[in-house]
Amino acid sequence: MVAEGEITGEITQEALDEIALSRAEYNRIVDLLNREPNPVELGMFGALWSEHCGYKHSRPLLKFFPSQSSRVLSQQGAENAGAVDIGDGLAVVFKVESHNHPSAVEPHQGAATGVGGIVRDILAMGARPIALLNSLRFGPLSDPHNQHLFQGVVGGISWYGNCLGVPDVAGEIYFDESYSQNPLVNAMCVGLVKKDAIATASAGQAGNVLLLVGAGTGRDGIHGASGLASRTFEAEEELRPTVQVGNPFLEKVLIEACLEALETGDVLAIQDLGAAGLTSAAIESAYRAGRGVSLDIAQVHLREKGMTGYEVMLSESQERMILVTRPDKTERVRKIFERWDVPCQLIGEVISRKEAVVVDGPRQIASVPIKHLVAAPRYRLKGKPDKDYKRRQKLAIDQIPLPPEGPSDILIRLLASPNIASKESVYRQYDHQVQTNTVLGPGSDAAVLRIKGTRKAIALSIDGNSRYCYLDPYRGGQIAVAEVCRNLSCVGAEPLALTDCLNFGNPERPDVYYQLEWCIRGMAMACRYLGVPVVSGNVSLYNESKGQAIYPTPVLGGLGLLEDASRHCQSGFPSDGLSVALLGRSDLRPRKMDLAGSEYLQVVQGLVAGRPVLDLALESSVQDLCRRLIGDGVAASAHDCAEGGLGVALAESCIQGGVGFTGSPPSTGSPTPTGSPASSVRWDMTMFGEGQSRIVISLTPEQWPQLEELAARAQVPILNLGTTGGSNFKWGPRLNLSVTEIAQAWRNGLNFA
Repeated sequence: MVAEGEITGEITQEALDEIALSRAEYNRIVDLLNREPNPVELGMFGALWSEHCGYKHSRPLLKFFPSQSSRVLSQQGAENAGAVDIGDGLAVVFKVESHNHPSAVEPHQGAATGVGGIVRDILAMGARPIALLNSLRFGPLSDPHNQHLFQGVVGGISWYGNCLGVPDVAGEIYFDESYSQNPLVNAMCVGLVKKDAIATASAGQAGNVLLLVGAGTGRDGIHGASGLASRTFEAEEELRPTVQVGNPFLEKVLIEACLEALETGDVLAIQDLGAAGLTSAAIESAYRAGRGVSLDIAQVHLREKGMTGYEVMLSESQERMILVTRPDKTERVRKIFERWDVPCQLIGEVISRKEAVVVDGPRQIASVPIKHLVAAPRYRLKGKPDKDYKRRQKLAIDQIPLPPEGPSDILIRLLASPNIASKESVYRQYDHQVQTNTVLGPGSDAAVLRIKGTRKAIALSIDGNSRYCYLDPYRGGQIAVAEVCRNLSCVGAEPLALTDCLNFGNPERPDVYYQLEWCIRGMAMACRYLGVPVVSGNVSLYNESKGQAIYPTPVLGGLGLLEDASRHCQSGFPSDGLSVALLGRSDLRPRKMDLAGSEYLQVVQGLVAGRPVLDLALESSVQDLCRRLIGDGVAASAHDCAEGGLGVALAESCIQGGVGFTGSPPSTGSPTPTGSPASSVRWDMTMFGEGQSRIVISLTPEQWPQLEELAARAQVPILNLGTTGGSNFKWGPRLNLSVTEIAQAWRNGLNFA
């Protein structure tokens, strides 16, 4: 660790690597200061210029995202999370963030503190946290180390969230070899606040004072932002001290104390201590106000003896917040925290001089112009796909033999695939009913939460498909946006806004930068087309080890609104005797690129190939129609076609509703474009291709004419797939399985003991 005192002689590369600064960046700091920085100052630069805090490689690209709409109340990047107006004087605040690197080193605490950190981001907006979601990626569970990571992460999420009393209502889990050394742990939190009570992090006028509230400061998490999240790493042992340790019970009372203090009006600003700890929280708060800050770290309450100023400024100890108030209000605020038995210390003040001044009692240990600390360099690189990019996109269907097993056996294999199988063994460890707002919980296309005191409900979803992005970053990015919005539409909610977490490898590699840029461009295009702004988010880069990067994995959290909570829809078939319809796709016949990046192609054929396709105009129309059908009471159920294609979507609707189905694949009885018989169309493409813009709905036969009328008006193709009823899933002449059998495969697929 960089020692305190003056830097004498040329700083070593080892010391720069520890804080993830390049030699050129260090020289730039010297030029800005016109002197050598001392170790505390250098540590502060390392933290704030880190990839995690400074967004050096991503900020120039994030400008592509649309970030405003008539409902958006926040400015992206200006506050801790995005805020969206849902009417009735209320706003929803939400954000997703990564805790990938800490979870790779210490999965339980890494995941737990990821939950704690994202909750504090929502608290820093003055909102009460009302829901948690998560998106997880692991290597195959056949590897004992991956099992260890999987169990530790799930245990950490459930422990922290359950103790905190915030329901975990939705999520996703995927498995692929590319995540074996690099698990992804993306945590999302949603809060509710009165529209006129949204808090700010801006420190306000000179003379305001800073109160540090919450846990004592320790040595955990030092170099978490700069060391873990801003470079690749090989050996985890040396990184264990950089992982924070959580205390959910303290965070629970911290939430209540902060909300009570905010209600008094005496708190002018609030900011959580996350990445880079006190350095980031205090300096960013002052910078937002156009002011400076003076801190006395001798006043910081510590939980370890002998801590240096460097350690205090860079510690990422959890459950800590900064509150800004006027000097004459300090005692009133302090008494609130005393009543909750939460430590509260006055540690500094806002100053007119735009400097960050740090003293330790009578001794000054740092003094740096704030404009330099927040001016992390920006790198706009030139990306280039790797040499196998074009080869991966080619998919020669005629050279891929049909599997010797029939459709029934393949369906069972896909339903048991960990990427498709039920995640109930995971989410049953989470409390998703606490706070008593959950209408639809985990296992649905999207969660639905009622908003007490109104007729409204919000819908929440989190999604992403890295395989598509690996094959085509631009189209994969578009599909990620389309699918998260489709999930919201399938429960009847209008998509309002998105939050994103961009998980990629080393951006200094041209192929990774290409993936990053074109994923963002594709996402931005889809956001504009579907009318959903990106209001908050996080970028997690350097997710690789031993030269192997993860698949490009943009994860999106979606917020939707139902004006009438009673008008929500579920994915399971609710009863016998219903007609089942397929909404979408201008060409109802299968196409070879429907297999691109599909679970079938990987699980059954051992291939990751092809170029996925998306028609954004059709996607928008299909989602609009689905929401209209649900709102008008026509659709009795709705479920999107995603991993596993139409066959898996129908099977899941049977399983979740406990109802059978009888029908035929779309190609049956239809001529091919060349006029050849329908039997020449491959059943694997028809049943398990993952063509986009498709939703399966059920409705009464009497409502079919109404469906036809609305679909014709919306110019959305529809197809009658069959009828619900009985105890079997029958689809064409070659697939006939009991619902009990397919349910057993689906429910047991994630068992790995």
